Amino acid sequence: MIEDVRQAIEDLKAGKLVVIVDDDDREAEGDLVGLASLATGENVNFMTKHARGLICSPVSKEIAERLDLFPMIDVNTDPHGTAFTVSVDHSSTTTGISAFERAKTIRALADDNSKSSDFQRPGHMFPLVGRQGGVLKRRGHTEASLDLAKLAGDVQASYICEILKDDGTMARRNDLFAFAEEWGLTIIDVNDIARYMSFEDNVLVNLPSSHGDFDLRLLEDEQGKEHLFISKGEISNKKPYLLRLHSECLTGDVFGSYRCDCGEQLQTALEKIEAEGQGAVLYLRQEGRGIGLKNKLRAYQLQEKGIDTYDANLALGFAADERDYGIAADILSYLGIRDVDLLTNNPNKVEQLEQAGIHVHERIPLIIKPHQENQLYLQVKKEKFHHILNF
Repeated sequence: MIEDVRQAIEDLKAGKLVVIVDDDDREAEGDLVGLASLATGENVNFMTKHARGLICSPVSKEIAERLDLFPMIDVNTDPHGTAFTVSVDHSSTTTGISAFERAKTIRALADDNSKSSDFQRPGHMFPLVGRQGGVLKRRGHTEASLDLAKLAGDVQASYICEILKDDGTMARRNDLFAFAEEWGLTIIDVNDIARYMSFEDNVLVNLPSSHGDFDLRLLEDEQGKEHLFISKGEISNKKPYLLRLHSECLTGDVFGSYRCDCGEQLQTALEKIEAEGQGAVLYLRQEGRGIGLKNKLRAYQLQEKGIDTYDANLALGFAADERDYGIAADILSYLGIRDVDLLTNNPNKVEQLEQAGIHVHERIPLIIKPHQENQLYLQVKKEKFHHILNF
C-alpha cells in the first residue's frame, strides 16, 4: 500500500532496514534493504545473522561508470539478468569481510567523493547496477531499493540481502511477513513501489469548464492506465473531502447515452463539487465495470436480446462487476486524502475504500431521474448490484 511505501522511506532515512517482497511469479523472495550512505556494521551483521543471503550493493548506472564497476562477466546468463559487477573492497579495509569493513565499503560506494582507485578488486562486496527506469522497467530488488533511495532524497545506492529461513531454504511471502513482524520491520511489495513511482510522474493543469474552474491531474498507474483527478479547492483533512469515484463510461460520459445514468452522474457530481467549493471526481479507467469498451458493447448486444446488464457480463465470462477500487484508495492516499464524503449509490465502493484504509464519513446519494431507456438497467442495479436507489 502507498502508506507502507511512505513508512519504508521514513525508516530508511532513519538508518533502519526494511523488507521488500517481489512478485510471486518472479522470484517470490524478500530482501532486507538499507540506504548505502547510512550503512552500519550493526545492520550488516544483522543481515549476515538473520537474513543469511548474499549481501550486495545496488548502485545507479552513473555511479557504476564513475567508479569503473565493470560487469563481472561478458555474457550474463542469470535468469533475471542480475547485473553483477566485479566485487570490491574499500582500500582502507584489511580483509574486507567483517561486517564493519563491508559497511565501510558500502558507504564508500555511495560517497560522491569516491573514485575508482579507492577500491580493490576483487573484494567482499558485490555491486549490482540498476536498470534505468527502475521498477517500472525491471521488477527486481535492485531497482526497488534504488527507487526507494531516490524517493528518500538520497544517493542512488543501497545494500540488500536475501532472506533465508533457519533451515537454509528461501523465505517466501508468509515467512517474510512473519520475519518482518518478529523484528518490527516495515515490509512492502515491489508492485507498491512501482505504483508509487508511477504516481510521482503526474501532470497537473487547469481545467476551465461549463461546470466551473477545476484542476485536472493525471496519475498513471504501473500498468500504464491514465486516471484523472478533477478537483476544486485545496486538499485538506480538516473535514471530510467531497469525492465521486467515477469509472469511465465513454458512451454515457461523452455521448450522453440513456442506456445508463453514468454521464448524468458525472455532470451532477461536478456541479455539486463546484457548489461546495471543494472536492473532486476521481475518474478511473475501468470501462464497462472493468471489462473494457469492446466487451461492454458486446454486453449491450446481449441486453438487446433480453439479457440484463448483470447477466450479460456473466455470459461473456466475467464477474458481474470487475472493478477494483484499490487503485482509487492508493491515489487518495498518495494525495493525502484519508476521510471522504462519497457521492455514490453503490455500497461496494464504500466497503472497498474502507477495507483499503480510506474512511467514508458519509455516503451521499447521487440519484438521477430515470429515462425510459434505462429503467430496467436501474432496476437491475438496485436488485442485483444492491445500489441504494429510492425508486
